[in-house]
Amino acid sequence: MTSIEQIGTAPPPPPAKIFIRRHSALTRITHWINVLCLTLLLMSGMQIFNADPQLHWGNYGAVEDPSWFEIASNQDGDNTTGIVRIGRLSITTTGILGASTADGEMMPRAFPAWATIPSYQDLAAGRRWHFFFAWLFVINGLVYVAYGLIGGHFRRDLAPTAQDIAPRNIWHEIKDHARLRFPQGEKARRYNALQKLTYLIVIFILLPLMIGSGLTMSPAIDAGYPFLLDIFGGRQTARSIHFITAWSLVAFVVVHIAMVILSGLWNNMRSMVTGRYAIINEETDR
Repeated sequence: MTSIEQIGTAPPPPPAKIFIRRHSALTRITHWINVLCLTLLLMSGMQIFNADPQLHWGNYGAVEDPSWFEIASNQDGDNTTGIVRIGRLSITTTGILGASTADGEMMPRAFPAWATIPSYQDLAAGRRWHFFFAWLFVINGLVYVAYGLIGGHFRRDLAPTAQDIAPRNIWHEIKDHARLRFPQGEKARRYNALQKLTYLIVIFILLPLMIGSGLTMSPAIDAGYPFLLDIFGGRQTARSIHFITAWSLVAFVVVHIAMVILSGLWNNMRSMVTGRYAIINEETDR
């Protein structure tokens, strides 16, 4: 027979796991279309960049003109060395940038063959890939923005509150992320301040800059909307901005994937595939 003492010292029941709806179907669909588009845009963009692997400011940028960024190679006899130049700084990058192995030989090439679409040098094919997925990316983005504005997603999920952007809260979240402490329980239902601010910067600053600078580099678009060249300060400046914003997005994606893995890969992936996200019901843990 169980004693009163035994009943009183019985361990509490484990906290219950409950599932919430984290992402809508449209958010999930546009997210995975973005994954496809950004991957192929990056690879085809590197193919296009290989045709002229240097960046300038202003309207013109001939080979003889000074560049602020360049991926180049040096040939010394049978040795080919890859180099990245940023201003006056030169970094040896043989094997990855400037010079890489193709068909068993070290070849001068800005981005390596394994990173570009197509793998061989073909500017026309690279442009076709790039333009197709660029327009798909733009259409997909417009659908997402329309949903975010009309459906209230931006206001409900991404608009930061006064408490979110308080310096003390921002600093607290930075420390928590540095220590790999992620929101649990009810706090996991919502994006934290760092997530909100980062997503807003990407959606309303980086992506418009990348798309606008990309359109500015198109002669056909310039013919119909010549003011774009004035807005971006010339075609070469637009090209530099396009490059910077594209690689800023790559940096964002790398950090994003790291956070997805560290905060619970399966749970995060499930939420972006099925919409269901598991949290611990804290009320049962009291």
